[in-house]
Amino acid sequence: MRGLFRRTPLEYPTGPLEGHKLAFPMLSADGTTAGFSGVTLGRAHVYRTVDDAVCAHGCRHACPSRWCDCGFYCFHTADDARELACAPEHQGAILLEVAVSGRFRRYELGLRYARQRVRTIRMRPCRCGARVAVLADTGSGQHGWRRLEPVCLRCAGARPVLSAQRFAELAELTLLPDDVATGPLTTPGDAAGFAEHPDPHGTEAADGLIGDPVAAAGAVAVLTAEMALLQARLDEMARQLGRATARLDALEGRDRPAAEPGSEPDR
Repeated sequence: MRGLFRRTPLEYPTGPLEGHKLAFPMLSADGTTAGFSGVTLGRAHVYRTVDDAVCAHGCRHACPSRWCDCGFYCFHTADDARELACAPEHQGAILLEVAVSGRFRRYELGLRYARQRVRTIRMRPCRCGARVAVLADTGSGQHGWRRLEPVCLRCAGARPVLSAQRFAELAELTLLPDDVATGPLTTPGDAAGFAEHPDPHGTEAADGLIGDPVAAAGAVAVLTAEMALLQARLDEMARQLGRATARLDALEGRDRPAAEPGSEPDR
């Protein structure tokens, strides 16, 4: 039985441990302080650039507790954080590099710990896939804090915005270049790559709609109107066919009730 309760050997790191995580950018109501909010268990808590973890359940024990899921979380690698960003509910989060100190516990992909310092931030691409230009107000948040999201100018619209550099200055952080997708995916700004490597199957979009949302929206509106007109014509043809069928039945006497068994036919 002693083997079941054997304790994990204690670690004594000589310096802060490094990690990577996702967070939602937050701005104080007066616009003078920048903070962050977790994307999973820590959504209800806003933390600063340097901060200590608190139990999300309101308990007063030290974080991270063995019997609780409290504490800050981070991944060992930035690639694991990017994989988490693929979930739809995590769109709008930014990538942080943090220094971990204090009490900590290891798990398979990262750490759960008591104290952190955010070192650098990277903007994730806009929801539409374009490069980020500003941080826009999402219309949601918590008491005293407004939640922002990285967007391009087109998606920002008329919402209040804050530049990414200004957000980094308020948080006293270093803003690194935007975190862009890797692999075969490209952005509309890389259209030159499509010109150098044309589609071998000849499936290029017509009328130059690639990378032109306004033209694409106009084409969709025209097609929608044509479909509505076609549907109206089909409905009118169905009504005329119904009236013609009813009159034909009346002329042929199909609407007369059938004779009962044993009755004499009409003469």
